[in-house]
Amino acid sequence: MAYSNILERPYINITNIIWSFDRTTNQVNILLVKRDQTPYNHFWALPETFMRYQESADDAALRLVKEKIGLALSNSHTEQLATFTNILRTPDSRALSLAYMTFLPDKPQLEAGYGASDARWFAMGYTDHQYVFSNGDLVFKTAASLTENQYYDQFAQNQTHSKTHLAFDHEWILKVACDRIKNKLDYQPNILLVLGTQFTLKDARLVYSPFLKTPINEIDNSNFKKSHRKLFTDIGTTAARRPGRPARLYKLAYVGG
Repeated sequence: MAYSNILERPYINITNIIWSFDRTTNQVNILLVKRDQTPYNHFWALPETFMRYQESADDAALRLVKEKIGLALSNSHTEQLATFTNILRTPDSRALSLAYMTFLPDKPQLEAGYGASDARWFAMGYTDHQYVFSNGDLVFKTAASLTENQYYDQFAQNQTHSKTHLAFDHEWILKVACDRIKNKLDYQPNILLVLGTQFTLKDARLVYSPFLKTPINEIDNSNFKKSHRKLFTDIGTTAARRPGRPARLYKLAYVGG
């Protein structure tokens, strides 16, 4: 056995795609931070941390949320996404990424933590081929619709990496996250946890809309209710005083509380 070829101690990063919902703009958001460390100094990126010796990956993902935005969450709000191990994903040293997704029940104010000079919420939109995340003049897109090998081949050929792109392979990780959520909308829509413990069908359609790349007015409410009735539990009506019939309130049928 060629022991010299064994990778004994790679760096292990925890990358966390942190989702929220802005009830002022009715848009899904993600958290991005502006790095204040090399490599990719001054690039925007998904929040990351190194996994510590005494903690599990799940614990590190929750710690990352607490460090970045001061929220102590249970693991019911976090799920593992995938492991990213391509040799091209980080320069100079070998780093593996264990990626998680966290669904925040509110949209807290942000303050940049260790390793970052800025932290902002970016609103989700879409084009025909990519998901788009924007905050003012800052706009970032997920990787185009490529295979993993195609993405990393192109990534390796563009080692300069303009600051119009996210750091590392985070555009690919973000694409995988968006695709995962889209593919689970009809049987395990954990993304609706960003709405809190209860929501209206309109709220749910607002969250579904960007992942489906479909305007909300093209998602029929009656058909949506019928096709998702096994996933949602009716818990009554809203208390809001407004003209017309009060909206029905729902919760995820498979989530306690």
